[in-house]
Amino acid sequence: ERKAIIPIAYTLHQNYPNPFNPITSLRYDLPEQAQVTLTVYDLLGREVTQLVNTVQDAGYRSVQWNATDSFGKPVSAGVYLYQIRAGEFVQTRKMVLLK
Repeated sequence: ERKAIIPIAYTLHQNYPNPFNPITSLRYDLPEQAQVTLTVYDLLGREVTQLVNTVQDAGYRSVQWNATDSFGKPVSAGVYLYQIRAGEFVQTRKMVLLK
């Protein structure tokens, strides 16, 4: 019987590539099932888009962001923050969109 390998800790990894244009991957690790939100913000703290908002099982996860807002409009070049919330875990990182 093979057991799936699951992460030992919650982690939000640096996006790749960074800087990026027009698409980047955001990876995160979940050591247990959790309600997960992954949200992109501008530097003023305004929500740009929410990439994940669901219960997810433990595992290694990845989601792509194509530099558009929640209405599907392309965002301007610059620095953006992305934040994961999973259970009690919260972590924020920066990414740079070049045009």
